[in-house]
Amino acid sequence: MKTVVPAVAVWGRTAPSHSITAVMITDDQQTIVTGSQEGQICLWDLSSDLQISSKEILFGHTASITCLAKARE
Repeated sequence: MKTVVPAVAVWGRTAPSHSITAVMITDDQQTIVTGSQEGQICLWDLSSDLQISSKEILFGHTASITCLAKARE
């Protein structure tokens, strides 16, 4: 049996001016974290019906984000 996975467009119809280089989903699967080549980290809310909405964008890195990991508790 084939499983159908819907495609999710994070940015809508217009491509962003930066490139996503890293992606992470939190353990509760309610937040997506993306890192970009331009050094930005974006947080996205993910609903149970796979609707994505922007939450926060973090600036300050001067190099590309190539890896994302959650901190230990």
